[in-house]
Amino acid sequence: MKVSSVQAVAVWGKIAPSHSITAIMITDDQQTIVTGSQEGQICLWDLSSELKISSKEILFGHTASVTCLAKARE
Repeated sequence: MKVSSVQAVAVWGKIAPSHSITAIMITDDQQTIVTGSQEGQICLWDLSSELKISSKEILFGHTASVTCLAKARE
């Protein structure tokens, strides 16, 4: 079975949506930070070896605050 991925793209006006962080997690490879927000968004951030953080993706869909993040097992 061939699995393909679809990258989500969020478009907004001149001002990005607010993101009041309520939960944070870093991946095992220490290259991605995941944050959950009071507004119900989940954001993925790239973390470089120089510890520079840049936004990667923002995921919408939750109707309540994201207060906990956990990684799935393989």
